[in-house]
Amino acid sequence: MAEGMGDRYQQRTKYHRARMERDDAGWVAIPETYKEYPRARQTELPPPAAKSAALLDDVFRRRRSIRRFSRQPVDLDQISYLLWASTGTQRKQGGYEFRTTPSAGALYPIETYLVANNVEGLDRGVYHYSVRKHLLEQIRAGDHASDIAAAALGQGMCAEAAVVFVWTGVFGRSKWKYGQRAYRYVYLDAGHIGHALALAAVGLGLGSCQVGALYDDDVNRLLGVDGVEESVVYMSVVGHPR
Repeated sequence: MAEGMGDRYQQRTKYHRARMERDDAGWVAIPETYKEYPRARQTELPPPAAKSAALLDDVFRRRRSIRRFSRQPVDLDQISYLLWASTGTQRKQGGYEFRTTPSAGALYPIETYLVANNVEGLDRGVYHYSVRKHLLEQIRAGDHASDIAAAALGQGMCAEAAVVFVWTGVFGRSKWKYGQRAYRYVYLDAGHIGHALALAAVGLGLGSCQVGALYDDDVNRLLGVDGVEESVVYMSVVGHPR
């Protein structure tokens, strides 16, 4: 079988005992840890609270991919907890702010966006999650359910679900330290976040399905990101199971 791009990537980003290649950009090129839209319309989120006594073992046993959803909306309390549980600030220690999910070098290259289809207390639209302020910033108004479904290779669950979580990688946050190896870590970070969201959803009585099949640049255009310095890497739908 001929070697493909993925094969070359896997081989060329390996660590070797004899050589540890780095192509650091230098400290001056380190991107900001937090992305914000200061001019965007903001929606304050309630303090994150689980409002569930579900045991972790029970959550693990009940987690499954849900692809059909009812028309019942999710509410801002649920959105607040899902955002915090998957990528929110957990603690401040030694001058650093650590989050609920692990990140290589605590560099946190993943940004979170929402496509709100049916959220009580939140207008339909595309939003960015401000981790530092724990609030939502509207970057595009209107109904984009059909747009995000079309961008996910026509998967109708993206239009049917109450909300679609979209995760992008800001690659420079990791590349300054890890060079080309950083891409592995960005995708691993996204996986941690997706799994945390899935478990948090079960704890709230919601369903989710993680999505990797998507037209990257269609999603990037919807979010207004360039697809180079920042690009979509993963998504998840969330709603009340039907």
